[in-house]
Amino acid sequence: MGYFGTLVYSEGRWRTGRPTAVPFLMVDVHDSDIATVDYRAADATGGRFFLGYEPRVYFDEPDASVPVDTDAEAAGFARWVKDAVGTEVEPAELRGLMASPGGVPPTDEVVEQTVERLLVLAGLPVPEWPTDEDAPPG
Repeated sequence: MGYFGTLVYSEGRWRTGRPTAVPFLMVDVHDSDIATVDYRAADATGGRFFLGYEPRVYFDEPDASVPVDTDAEAAGFARWVKDAVGTEVEPAELRGLMASPGGVPPTDEVVEQTVERLLVLAGLPVPEWPTDEDAPPG
């Protein structure tokens, strides 16, 4: 079984749970195979894309998610990174990390590694991923 959890970057640090301020970047990981990446700017613009697999492909359920326009999301996330972090990143580099809308299998890495590669491109700190020891008892 892989990692399940949500991490949020806002106010200059990573935390678990929901965003506390804008701009924010939220990464929701499902079984180390899918990462849903949501980003919002101070003006409430933002978007969503996936790393690893799109849910509709992973679960073989066409209604599980809308196909992502990776060109538009790569451009939108590049704008967010520039505005929120001050880093310039090429949309093509971002697009290369995004889940394929056509279902082409991603690399053999766990999605947390892809998240880390995305964050390094964006100039953001890499979070400390919670471990089983961090889980509440029971």
